[in-house]
Amino acid sequence: MKVLGSTFNHSINAFKRVKKHFWLWIAILLPYVFIVYLISWHYSEIKKIPGSNILIINKSDYSLNVYSYKGELLEQFKIALGKNFGNKKVKGDLKTPEGIFQIVSIKDSKDWSYDFEDDGLPPIKGAFGPFFLRLEVPGFEGIGIHGTHDNKSLGTRASHGCIRMNNKDLKKLKNEVTIGTVVVIVPSVNDLLVK
Repeated sequence: MKVLGSTFNHSINAFKRVKKHFWLWIAILLPYVFIVYLISWHYSEIKKIPGSNILIINKSDYSLNVYSYKGELLEQFKIALGKNFGNKKVKGDLKTPEGIFQIVSIKDSKDWSYDFEDDGLPPIKGAFGPFFLRLEVPGFEGIGIHGTHDNKSLGTRASHGCIRMNNKDLKKLKNEVTIGTVVVIVPSVNDLLVK
């Protein structure tokens, strides 16, 4: 019983010491709690900044990579590119442009149709998938990132110059970008060899 009483008295004394220094502990810990809150708030606000993610399209491995403003790889998607190697120079050359661009509009394209003249079929509704992310490419209109009706084309040179993606991937990508998002398209060695 004496041991139990001693332990109880020890606990009471410890509580009195904590109570005595309670405001001191609050004064010490409160700034740290506030700093943790500010850091959390800061990162949540950064995500709201238009274009804070960066897209890097690698023509070597047919990938579209989404990076955060901190350089962290967030997503990686398989894509299809323009049929011909090299940098886009003239309309109709079937080449994907290379350089640094911005997304200038995001359009609902699920009802758009396109006639692929070499397939012998009528125009295909939904050929561009659910969205068309238009890029600002000086001297050209209609270049963008869009879905596809033909997932077998992904990982190949199959488009007229746009970047094609799986429709499910495009829906994910749309949530990662805004108007103003920077898109960098990097050439492959074969693209650099084209004169």
